[in-house]
Amino acid sequence: MFTLTRRIFGAGLLAAGLLATSGLSAAELTEFKIGYQKTGLPVIARQQQIIEKALEPKGITVSWVEFTAGPPLVEALNVGSINVGWTGDAPPIFGQAAGSAITYVAALPSNGAGEAIFVKQESPIQSLADLKGKTIGVGKGTSAHNLVVAALEKAGIDFKDVTPVYLSPADAAAAFASDKIEAWAVWDPFFAIAETRYKPRILTTSAETLNVKTYFLANRDFAKEHPETVSTAIAALKDAAAWADANRDKVAEALHEVTGVPLEAQTIAANRTVFGIEPITPEIVASQQQTADRFFKLGLIPKQITIADAVWTAPTN
Repeated sequence: MFTLTRRIFGAGLLAAGLLATSGLSAAELTEFKIGYQKTGLPVIARQQQIIEKALEPKGITVSWVEFTAGPPLVEALNVGSINVGWTGDAPPIFGQAAGSAITYVAALPSNGAGEAIFVKQESPIQSLADLKGKTIGVGKGTSAHNLVVAALEKAGIDFKDVTPVYLSPADAAAAFASDKIEAWAVWDPFFAIAETRYKPRILTTSAETLNVKTYFLANRDFAKEHPETVSTAIAALKDAAAWADANRDKVAEALHEVTGVPLEAQTIAANRTVFGIEPITPEIVASQQQTADRFFKLGLIPKQITIADAVWTAPTN
């Protein structure tokens, strides 16, 4: 799906055109590639063209690449198909454990009430305790995966006592519709779409279970070589957050316009979204480290990692 662009070394091959095309070199940047999902602050920024307006005076165009989940977005960052992107808390942990060339550049609010574990109304499952021995559809390495792990731990259920069925949101939606999975863990707008279709029984949300963030990530080399562009994007996202908070009545329409997700579902998602962006603090690093340690303990990642090793240091001018 993605094309890996490599820097080519050798006499006669270091032409300026090749360097500019790579998007990862120190040559003059002409295109800024952003990965996004179907909801959240980056969608608002795209609809308002806030990053485009900030970079236009520098001769940099912006292109947007949509992903259905964080793990493929992280892989795209790793190979340089995109320069920056937004994911939940778990994807960068799985990525770092796999050696991905990514770095944390800013934090955003948690998916919160917009991410949940739920079942159909007619299901006999009434609480998290009832999930023991059941099948749960979830995207592997996603923020919803972390929600499942944390929720089961909170309910006193061993992760090995459930059967996770690792599916993309689209595949999980089909499995949920046909009762091939008994519970589903997912984020907005997929959660909101499920609410409009099924009026499901919600067992827990991230807001009730976790104190985590979502993250704006960058390709590690890109962030080193184009720090001003990354900082400009972060500042633009702050402006997008301010617009969203001041125009709550227009947020759902903005999300719908970019993503094509039904307006009813995007209205539900928008009404419970918290918009904002902040630096990566030691407290945020410590919280993310706890999640990484939990994943390693459960054997979900192959090795222990140190989150601080993947945190970007912003330029201080």
